[in-house]
Amino acid sequence: MTGPLKGSCFCQSVQYRAEGLASAVAHCHCSTCRKIHAAAFNTGALTPYDGFQWTKGADLVCYIETSPGKRRWFCPKCGSHLVAEYPDAKRRVLRIGSLDSPVPDQPSAHIWTSEKADFFEFDDGLPRLTEGGAK
Repeated sequence: MTGPLKGSCFCQSVQYRAEGLASAVAHCHCSTCRKIHAAAFNTGALTPYDGFQWTKGADLVCYIETSPGKRRWFCPKCGSHLVAEYPDAKRRVLRIGSLDSPVPDQPSAHIWTSEKADFFEFDDGLPRLTEGGAK
């Protein structure tokens, strides 16, 4: 596991601290990530659930439940998506693009490539998983 990480939204209204990464970093190509982030994919990694805290804007940050039990937290001022969580499972996924700290690990896989955008092609040598589960 990596050391403590800090992150924030674009306008700096919401900030967080995370204990580090608890999984590999992966590029997610699922249709929900593509829509929420308005991009071909989103890069994320698990962080220890109990090692996360909002350090600024806790009273401001909002979430949308995009599937049963999955919350995607964002800043309502600038729209930056920061984390996704599954509270019942005690799982939290950091959006690597929201980190202010140096990114501790390079991506190790593409996940949910079964839902990949038809306008985006890649050949970076990373494993391509049709569903989730970066190792």
